[in-house]
Formats: sequence, structure tokens, C-alpha cells
Amino acid sequence: MPMTPTPPAEAGATPPAPPVPLASLLARPDLGLRLLAGPEDVPLHWVHTSEMADPYPYLLGGELLMTAGVQLTDPAHYVERVVEAGAAALAFGVTPVYDTVPPELVAACARHGLPLVEVPPRTPFTAVARALWRLMAEARLHELRRVTEAQQSLAAAAARPAPVPAVLGALASRVGGRAVLFGADGAESAAAGREVPAEAARALRDLAGVLGPRPGGPASASGDGGGLRLAAYALGGGDGLTLGVAAERRGPGDHTMAGVAVVLLSLLTAPHRGADVTVRDGALVRLLLGAAPEEVADPLGPGPWTVVHARGGDGTPFAATSLAAALGTPLLAQDGGTVRLLLPSSAAPVTAQEGWTLGASAPVPPAELPAGDAQAARALRRAEAGRAALVRHRAGGLAALVDRDEAAAHARALLGPLTEPLAETLRVWLSLHGSWDRTAVALDIHRNTVRQRITRCAALLDRDLDDPDVRMELWFALRAR
Repeated sequence: MPMTPTPPAEAGATPPAPPVPLASLLARPDLGLRLLAGPEDVPLHWVHTSEMADPYPYLLGGELLMTAGVQLTDPAHYVERVVEAGAAALAFGVTPVYDTVPPELVAACARHGLPLVEVPPRTPFTAVARALWRLMAEARLHELRRVTEAQQSLAAAAARPAPVPAVLGALASRVGGRAVLFGADGAESAAAGREVPAEAARALRDLAGVLGPRPGGPASASGDGGGLRLAAYALGGGDGLTLGVAAERRGPGDHTMAGVAVVLLSLLTAPHRGADVTVRDGALVRLLLGAAPEEVADPLGPGPWTVVHARGGDGTPFAATSLAAALGTPLLAQDGGTVRLLLPSSAAPVTAQEGWTLGASAPVPPAELPAGDAQAARALRRAEAGRAALVRHRAGGLAALVDRDEAAAHARALLGPLTEPLAETLRVWLSLHGSWDRTAVALDIHRNTVRQRITRCAALLDRDLDDPDVRMELWFALRAR
């Protein structure tokens, strides 16, 4: 049974556009395409047009390669190179170079099992490409609707009295197969869906055994067994629980559904879900509602805690929850487009997450959570300004040698002539080493506006902003205000 570990980030990703079967293009009467060799059920991932004698260096694999044979001199060698590159099918346009598809090309495609499609003179290549993109867009829309409906049913299942079996049942129903929750010892803890052959059940259990709470180990793996497509996903919490899924098919949407189920099951099976966590969550609510940090320090726990601010995601309803699971915490809140998370000391160090921009605070005790929140917010702003995936709060340095109150008073006096928009523009401009273009992108304004604001700052402050000493003093003041 082949097993392929897959990156954990994929579990929560938005499914890409599903491939379109070649048969769907052949069925379009307006195109007039005709299959001359090979199967018609191959999946097409994209389309590419090339008149190169050897298109191999320009192919990624999975595409419909279209050509009029301008430099076709050796059909057999040409087909060999196309097959080596992994192209899904070849479309040959008759006229203006050839009146008919060369028989040698047909024979070579038949020999290699490469689908060969004849494109009639009345059909431009752009029409074929446009038709494929439309079919892919329709398939993607259908897949997104299917995933959205699945997410809603999984969320509803998680709210039922017996949530774990309900989530497994909802997942099994959506993928048309079987979903199994394996314990750390490899035994089935719960299962739902249709029965699968014994060979598939054994293969799924073996696949789940590949995963586990080992540091740095794979979070998911895929394989085949008993005529079914298999996948296994490690649940969060470090208890060795694993979700196994067996179905006849496995597409991007199915992987996304399983990722949502993993997040829900990780939260539902976490060992700390009990009286302690209820007290802790209540303390967090009180803190967010304005209680003094020292009043909630005891039930919240000794910490230290890391505050993370994040923006981005894939736009799906569970994007923030998937991010929280990836970072190892169920504690999150959304404020507009920003996700705020609290990571306990037991969580792994914060790492960059695909599709997200993160700012992380230094580890802080409960009494300093507001300061940590401010650190994370500033780190996120630096990450966005520098187009970095992750920026951590930098503690210490020269700024730490100056009394905070004195530094703040000096900053207020120095920066007093500046309005908030001017001060923010100056801060971003300094952080980006005086780059007009990068500052304009970071602030979403025109570069001429940046120049005007910086010129205005220089006039109001009566300072030479080309002087590195002036820049350094202003930078410290902007950070201390």
C-alpha cells in the first residue's frame, strides 16, 4: 500500500479548481473536437499552447497541450517528450500548417496512450482554452458549494449531544465512505459510515499508525487499499488520536472536509475539556470584558502566554479555527479582519502558516496580556509592511535602556506637530528604509501621497530626514509614543 505523508497546512486549505475530464470538452458541440487516439476520461488541470519543437521544458504536467505542428518534424520523438513531461492530452489544430492530423502523430499517441484531439479549422485555440477555464470555474463553484454545505453539517453535528459520533457520521456521509477515530493504541474508538472490505480496514489502520504525536512527524498521510482511497489525519492535543477516512474518491474538497472534521474532533476530544477549562475560559471572558488582569490570573493559569494577531486565510468559515488548531490553541477571537489567539506555554513555537500574516508577542504572564496584545498588534503591522509571513516581537535593545515614561513624554513632545496619519506614514516609511513604493503598498495609498506626507513631516518637525541620527531618534520616538 503506497503511503504519502501530506503537509498539515493542506487540511485547512481552500480546494483548488478540480480538474475537468477531457470528455467534457469533447462533448461541447460548439468546439467540434474529435478524439483520434487515447482515452477520453483523463483529467485536464490547465491548457497550454506551444509551437516549440520540444515543449518539454515549458510543461508542468496535467495540461492539454495545443499545437498546430509548426515545428513538428519527428512526431514519434515529439510525443515521447510530451509524455515524459506529464501532459494529459495533445490537441492538434489542422490548418494553416497541416490539412489533416499526421498519421505518424496519431500512431505515436496511440502507442503511448496519450489522448490526441483534432481541433477543426473553425475553432481557434483560444476558444478551447476559454471553454476549459469555464468548465473549471463551474467545477470549482460546485466544489466550493459542496464544501460549504459539508462545513455547515459538520458544525451542526458538533453541537449535538453525542458530538464525536455525529461528526464522524456527517463526514462519512459527505465523502460517501467510512470515517474512523483511532485511539493511540491503533484500536477503533468510534466509527461511522458504510462498512469497507477487511483489506481496506487493515490498510486504514496501518496508515493511521504512520502518524502520531511524534515531534516533527507527518500530520496526514494518504494511500490505497481494498480498492478504496485512504487518508489519515493526526488530531491535535498530543494524545495520539487519528482520524481515518476511506472512500472511493479523494478530491481537494474531500481533503478540506476532513480538515474541518480534524479541527472539530481535536477540540471535542481534548483531554482538558472539563471544569478546569470552563473556569479558564470564564476568566478569559472576564478579562476581555474589562476585568483587571490580577483578578483573573489564578484561574487563567501561570502562563506564560503568547498573543498572536493574524490576517489572511482562505475565506472559508473555518479558516480561523483551522489556524487555531495549527497553532495548538482553541482560544481565538475575531475582530473584523483580524484573528487574535492566545497560545499557552504548552503550545509549540509559532510558525508561519500558509495564507496568513502573523504577528506574535513575547511570552507574557496573565497580568501582562494587554501588553502582549499590543506587542502582537505591532508585530502584525511590521509583518504587513515588510510583506513577511511572521514577525515576532523584539524585546530589549537600546529602547529598553530608557525609562518608558520618559521616552513616552519625549516622544509626545517631539511628535506633537504631527497628525496621526502623518505619524503613521512616517513610522511605516522609516520601517521600510525610506522606500516610497513599499510604503505606498503597505498603507494602500499612492506613492505621491507618501512623498507629500514625508515632506510635510520634515517641515513640521524642522528636521532633515536624510540624516541617519534624525531617523534613529524619530524611530525610537514613534515606538515609544
